Amino acid sequence: MRKYKVLSVVVLILIGCYLVYSYLYKDHRDIASEKGSYLVSALSINEEFKTDENKANAKYLDKTIDVYGKISKIDTAENALIIDDKMFAVFKDQLPANLQQLSNVKIKGRFIGYDDLLEEMKMDQCLIISE
Repeated sequence: MRKYKVLSVVVLILIGCYLVYSYLYKDHRDIASEKGSYLVSALSINEEFKTDENKANAKYLDKTIDVYGKISKIDTAENALIIDDKMFAVFKDQLPANLQQLSNVKIKGRFIGYDDLLEEMKMDQCLIISE
């Protein structure tokens, strides 16, 4: 009888360790396979943040969104784009060589924040949906 009690305690401890481990070390998000929560232009999302930053943060922060606009700057060293001088987007993979400034682009990525000092929004894990 004592053996069963010890065995059941050991099994419960192992199950507890597994649950704690799986809670702490979750799988990483795959932004590429997620569907975008919103489709917005870089200028319109910027206006939302200027109007009410708290409401816009609640709406967009840490969500996968699709953003479109004109490419203002291409930074191949940082693997990033600036869209409409308002959205700074860092890409997961290398940028395509055929991108050009002032061309239209649509991207998908995780919205990570708004810098009210520079009035610039930031996204990471981006990928190009269409050019």
